[in-house]
Amino acid sequence: MCGITGIFDLVGQRPMDRALLRRMTTAIAHRGPDGDGFHEEPGVALGHRRLAIVDPTGGQQPMYNEDGAVAIVFNGMIYNFQSLRPRLEAAGHVFRTHCDTETIIHAWEQWGPDCLAELDGMFAFALWDRTRGALFLARDRMGKKPLYYAALDDGRFVFGSEMAALRMVPELSRRLAPEAVEDFFAYGYVPDPDTIYRDVRRLPPAHALLLRRGQGMAAPRRYWRAATATVPIDEATATAEVLRRLNDSTAARLIADVPLGAFLSGGVDSSAVVATAARLRTGIDTFTIGFPGSEDETPFATMVAQRYGTTQHTEQAAAIDYIDAAREQGRIFGEPFGDQSAVPTYHVCALAHRHAKVAISGDGGDEVFAGYRRYRWHVLVEAARSFLPASVRRGAIGRLAAIYPKLDRAPRWLRAKHTLTELSLDSALGYYRTVARVHAEARRALFAAPLRAALDGYDPTARIAGLMEESGSEEPLTQAQYVDLATWLPGAMLTKVDRASMANGLEVRAPFLDHRFVEFGLSLPTALKLRGGEGKYVLKRALEPLLPRQVLYRPKQGFAMSLAGLFRRETGRLRTRLLGPSLLDTGLFEPAAITRLLDEHASGRFDHSLALWHLLAFEGFAASELDNAAVGALAAA
Repeated sequence: MCGITGIFDLVGQRPMDRALLRRMTTAIAHRGPDGDGFHEEPGVALGHRRLAIVDPTGGQQPMYNEDGAVAIVFNGMIYNFQSLRPRLEAAGHVFRTHCDTETIIHAWEQWGPDCLAELDGMFAFALWDRTRGALFLARDRMGKKPLYYAALDDGRFVFGSEMAALRMVPELSRRLAPEAVEDFFAYGYVPDPDTIYRDVRRLPPAHALLLRRGQGMAAPRRYWRAATATVPIDEATATAEVLRRLNDSTAARLIADVPLGAFLSGGVDSSAVVATAARLRTGIDTFTIGFPGSEDETPFATMVAQRYGTTQHTEQAAAIDYIDAAREQGRIFGEPFGDQSAVPTYHVCALAHRHAKVAISGDGGDEVFAGYRRYRWHVLVEAARSFLPASVRRGAIGRLAAIYPKLDRAPRWLRAKHTLTELSLDSALGYYRTVARVHAEARRALFAAPLRAALDGYDPTARIAGLMEESGSEEPLTQAQYVDLATWLPGAMLTKVDRASMANGLEVRAPFLDHRFVEFGLSLPTALKLRGGEGKYVLKRALEPLLPRQVLYRPKQGFAMSLAGLFRRETGRLRTRLLGPSLLDTGLFEPAAITRLLDEHASGRFDHSLALWHLLAFEGFAASELDNAAVGALAAA
C-alpha cells in the first residue's frame, strides 16, 4: 500500500515546484515507509511513497512504459493482474516487472479510460500520458483507497492520498464548508465528494477524472454502478454461491510477497474470512482487541483461532484514553471524524504491524448481507408505512410523535416516540434518522448563529433521498444497502480502516468487498438476508459447517466500548477540552449549549456521549489542523 501526490498544470507547461512536491509526499510518508520516488517534467510532477507488498525489488514507482511516455503513481492492489498480463502480452505489450502496477500502464495503453472496466482491485492512481497530454486519475469501485484534489486559482491542479498532502500547498484556501460541518454532526463523517474544506474535493468511489493540458478543469466521470435488480435464487444454491464467492475473493487477497495476517474480532464477518483464509494458506496470524465487560469478544475470537490453528495475538483496549485519542484523530484523518471505533482500529493495526505487512478483514459483510440492526428496523417500518396513507402518517401519527415523551433511558419497547416518528416520515428521512449521529434539533442547538445562518436551507437528508432514487430498486432493504454502500461504507468504514492501517504501515484487504460479491449480495431476495429477525441469514447458513453456532447466532456487538461512563468519570477533562479555545475560538458553537450537554450527561439523567464524542473529535481536528485563516474563513465566506 502506498501514498501518491502530484501537481498538474491545467494551463500549459510551467515548471513544477520541486520542493512543494517533496513536502506533499513527505507529509504522507507513513503510507509508504519503504521508499519514495518522483517524476518531474514541465507541467506535471508526480510523487510516491511505497509500502512494498508485491515484487518488492522490482515495483518502484513512479513506473513507466517502455519508452517512458507513460508514468504512474499507484496506491492499492490489482487482484486480477496475473490474468490480465497474458492478454496484454498477446496484444504486444512487454512487461519488465512482476508487479501489478505495470498492468495498469499497459491496460491504459490498450484500452485508454475504458481500462477501468478490466481492473479488479482496490486502487487510487494517477497516470500521466505525455503523448496524449493527459493526466488520468481513478478510484476503485467501492472506495477502498482515497484520493483528494483541488484546483488552484493559478491554474494548477494538486492531489494526494490524504488531506495532509494538500495541507502543504500554501496557495490552497482552507475555508471551512458550513454544509460539511453539519454533515459531520449528522453522519459522523463528511460524505464524498465533499470535504470539510470548500475548495478540496474527494474523488468519489467508481469515478475517474481525465484532465488534458490546456482544457481546464473537468468533471469526474462515473465508470461503474452496482446492479440492484433482485434475482430469484433458492436457499441451497445461494448458500453454495456464498461459499464459492467468499473462497475466490479471499484467495485473490492472499497474494503477497510479505507476511500476511487477519483481523479477528470474534464476530461473524471476520471469523468467516479467517476460516476461509486458513483453509487456503497455512501460517495465518490473527489479531484481536479485547474490550472490558460484556463488550469483550475475545473468547469468541479465541474459539475461532483455536479451531483453525492460527497464531493468535490479543491486546486489551481498557487502557486506551479516548479523550487524548480524539486529538490524534484529527491528525490521522485531517478532517473531523466521528466513528469512535477508529481508536481501537488504530490499536489493532499497530498490533498487526508488528507481525505482518498485510491483513485481511471482514469489512463489508454487514453492508453486503444486511447485518446492521437498522436494516431490520427500516424494513419493518416500511412494511408498516405501506398500510398507512401518507396523510395519516404525516398527520395524526406525526402529531402523536411530537407530544409523546422522549424516554432515552427506557427499554426499547417503551421508546414509542422513535417508532411513531419513523412512521410519520417518508422513507429517505426515516432511514436517515436511523443513521444520524446527532439529530437536527440537537445539532442546530449546538451551532452558533453565524453557522446556523450559513446553513439556511441545507438538508443533509437530501443525499439519502437522491441515492434511494438512484438505486433503481423498489425494495426497501436494497435501497438502504445502496445508500450505505455510497455513504457509510466509503465515508466511515473504509476511511477508518485506511487511515488507521496506513498510519501503521499496514495494508488491509476486504474479501467481502469484491465488487461482484457486492452485486451478488444486493441481488439476493430480502428473505435470504433478513429472516425471523435475523440479519445475514444466508451468510450464516452457509457458514454453519465452518464456525461454531456461538459465533454465528449471538447478538451483534460493535467494535468499540461505551463512552457514557468514561465521560461521566472524566467530566472535568472533557469540560476543559470542549469549553477551551481550540473549539470555541472557531466561533461555530454555542458555549451554553455545550455546557448544558455536559451537565445533563454528568447528572446521569441523559446519555449525551455520542454528541459529546463528536464535539471532542471536532475539537481534536481544530487543535491539530485549523489555523487562524481557516477559523475565520466561515464568517468571511
